[in-house]
Amino acid sequence: MVCHATGNDLTPTLFPMVLSVVATPIGNLSDLSERAKAVLASVQTILCEDTRVTRKLLERIGVSTPTLVSYHQHSDAAAVKHILRLFEEGQDLALVTDAGTPGISDPGGKLIHALLAHFGDAIRIVPIPGPSAIIAALSICGIPADKFIFLGFPPHKNGRKAFFDRLLSYDLTIVFYESTHRILKTLAEIAARDPARHLVVCRELTKLHERIYRGTALEVTTQLESSSIKGEFVVVL
Repeated sequence: MVCHATGNDLTPTLFPMVLSVVATPIGNLSDLSERAKAVLASVQTILCEDTRVTRKLLERIGVSTPTLVSYHQHSDAAAVKHILRLFEEGQDLALVTDAGTPGISDPGGKLIHALLAHFGDAIRIVPIPGPSAIIAALSICGIPADKFIFLGFPPHKNGRKAFFDRLLSYDLTIVFYESTHRILKTLAEIAARDPARHLVVCRELTKLHERIYRGTALEVTTQLESSSIKGEFVVVL
């Protein structure tokens, strides 16, 4: 049995099997909701990408009881079977990602699909909403966000050219992630295709060194090159 909120009430709700999909901070610990803390403290097992990252989060909020089980992009069928057994044993579980909302550009969505395929209506998937780098970036970008598409990370090699060729053909706002090592290459790809296109690049959202860069791809490149190019990036255009 796990705590689920009805309105502002953290009242336990009975259901045969429950997976709580819990959003965790993307940088600022204060962004973890009280509801998320209550759920993480009440479940028997937490499924996480990196047990070290999740253990550190739990230590900081004073939670020590749940067992941590790793589930990441390289997890195999045996890992899924183990998780299925935990539910069949009557456990309530929570799913977290290293940072942000699970199921978005991480392996959580694949696991949820497997659970629904196996258990059907016998399992309840409960969202415990909270931090999301995508929504945070859209909220401050100043670009219309009533219609947008999220594209995850651009391909590293195969399909990279096609990705950027298609990127600027969308008639809506585009959001994607990029890494420290490829952000300048990505900006060069955009500049080569549409040098006048206005974009927003968000670095280290909610963290101490959060920075927001606005302008054309070339202008943002100049801003980045004059500072330390480190951290995680969200690009909006």
